[in-house]
Amino acid sequence: MQQYDKRNDNIQIYVGDRLYPRAEAKVSVFDSIVQGGDGVWEGIRVYDGKIFCLEEHLNRMQESAKTMFFENVPSKEEVRAAIFKTLEANGQKDETHIRLTLTRGLKTTSGMDPRLNQFGCTLIVVAEWKPPIYPIEGISLATASTRRNSPQNLDSKIHHNNLINNILAKIEGNLAGADDAIMLDNYGFVSETNATNIFHFKNGKLFTPHADACLPGVTRMNIIRLAKENNITIIERNISVSELYNADEVFTSGTMGELTRVHTIDQRKVENKFGQSMLEQMQQYYAALTKKEGEVLPF
Repeated sequence: MQQYDKRNDNIQIYVGDRLYPRAEAKVSVFDSIVQGGDGVWEGIRVYDGKIFCLEEHLNRMQESAKTMFFENVPSKEEVRAAIFKTLEANGQKDETHIRLTLTRGLKTTSGMDPRLNQFGCTLIVVAEWKPPIYPIEGISLATASTRRNSPQNLDSKIHHNNLINNILAKIEGNLAGADDAIMLDNYGFVSETNATNIFHFKNGKLFTPHADACLPGVTRMNIIRLAKENNITIIERNISVSELYNADEVFTSGTMGELTRVHTIDQRKVENKFGQSMLEQMQQYYAALTKKEGEVLPF
């Protein structure tokens, strides 16, 4: 479970068009995020004076907003300016996680009809002091009965704030005594966890599920890229839970936790019979990438 960092007691949070002290940062009860979870979001990390993959995250947020038919969406330049202003106000140049949220905005009265939204979007920037959230020794997973949404129901390519599907799976993981939960698709194949994408190594090859019923994460994208650049065979295909039980190494990927080893799945220990840790190599490649790339902060 995440631990609270006291450095976040007095952070400034951007809401709408300006900064507020943490205790005063609020949205209206008529905002769409309150009325129906009607918003899109991104998780972004700051490393050593640079924002990692900022352009990719801003592009995905705008694509999600377009799919949701948001109107009067702020430009990428406006969102960038809000992020920079927030980070500068908090003196944050490293060990920082940004939760970027864009809601459909205020409604004239309560109701689900987007035509009641006549004031433009609401932008929220929460930048917290937060190193990677998972323990170095790794995590345990339990398979949830809650299925990941398919495009027939709610397309996971939309990075939306309505996370009940994931939260229900997380509750199952909690009740099973695991750190997180594996979510399957409607056919019973592995999709992702409630919070991250998932990979496994077997006999020196890297495998990950198709991004059909899961979000094709930015970290996932970088892992696939790093595998190709370092001559590691990467295969995207349907994967069953039993394959994860018998993998040499299993890991999750995401902005909040980076690349995290999975040591147990449904109380089965993941045992590396390959002899060397391909995951440790991939973690080193990823760390080098975060040092090399990123948008330099202007302050």
